[in-house]
Amino acid sequence: MLSWLFIIILSYLFFSFSFFGDKLILSAKSASAALNPKFYTFWIGVMNILVIFLLPFTTLSLPSVMTMVWIIATSLVSTLGLWAMFCALQKFEVSRVMPTIGALQPIFVLLLSCLVWGGQVISGRILLAFTLLLFGSIIISIEKTSKITGEFLVLNITASFLFSLGYLFSKFVFLHQTFLQGLFWIGLSTFLFSLIFLTDTALRSQVFSKKATVNKKTAILFIFTQTAGGIANILQSLAIYLVPISYLAIANSLRGIQYIFLFVITIFFTLFSPSILKEEISKKVIIQKTCSVLAIILGLAILVIK
Repeated sequence: MLSWLFIIILSYLFFSFSFFGDKLILSAKSASAALNPKFYTFWIGVMNILVIFLLPFTTLSLPSVMTMVWIIATSLVSTLGLWAMFCALQKFEVSRVMPTIGALQPIFVLLLSCLVWGGQVISGRILLAFTLLLFGSIIISIEKTSKITGEFLVLNITASFLFSLGYLFSKFVFLHQTFLQGLFWIGLSTFLFSLIFLTDTALRSQVFSKKATVNKKTAILFIFTQTAGGIANILQSLAIYLVPISYLAIANSLRGIQYIFLFVITIFFTLFSPSILKEEISKKVIIQKTCSVLAIILGLAILVIK
C-alpha cells in the first residue's frame, strides 16, 4: 500500500551517496577550478540525454499542450534550482547549504500543495507525521553555528523554492503521463534547456577546451556522484508518480533519512578510512542524531500504523 514510502527511502539512500561525493569533490582544492556553477549545472543537465535508453521500454506519444507546459516548467525550475544551489555551494560550506535546502523544501512543498489542492492534502495524522519528520530532518542536519548572511539566505531559499516547484510540477506531469513517458519528456526537456548555457562564451570555451579541466580522480568521483544522483532522481520521480497528493509533502519531509544514511557513511569513513574523510563525532553529536532518528521513526510509525 505504501510502496512509494519504500521507494522514496531508497532514493534518499542514493541521494546520500551523491551528497557524500559532492562533499568530497567540493572540498578538494584541485577540483575548485572546474566546479563553477554553470559548468556543473550544464553537465548535470546534459547527462539527462541518457533518457533515450528508456525508448525501448515505453511507447511515446506527444503530451497535450498543458502537460508539455508542466514538463518544460519542471525542467526550467529544476535546472535553475541546481544553478542556485551550486552558486551557494561555491560561496558557502556544503555542510551548511545542503541541510538548509533540505529543511526548507518540505515546508515549501506543503505550502504549495495546500495552495493548489487546498485542505485535502492535510489531515491531523498527516500533519503530525509531517511535523515529526520535519523536526527530525532539521535536528539531524544542524551543524556548528556560523554567521548567516543575506546572500546565504537568498541563494538557499531560492534553490529550495525552485526545487519545491519542480517537485510539484513533476507531480502534475505524472498525473497525465505514464511514469516512463513523463521521465523521458522531463529528461529530454532538461537536456535541451541545459544547452542554453552554451551561449555563455566562457563556459563554451571551458566545455570544449582541449585541456583537461579536472584531474582523473575528480572525474571518477564526479561520475560516481552523478550516477548515484541519477538513480536517486529516478527513484524519487517514481515515488512522486505513486504517492497520493495528500502525502506529497510527507514524501519530501522524509529527507531527514538521507542525513541518517549520510551520518552512517561519515562514521564508517571516519573510523575505517580517515584519509578520505574524517569528522568530529562527539557525544553531543550522537545524542543529537539519536533524537532526530527517534523523531523520524515515530513519524514513519504514524504514517504506517492506522
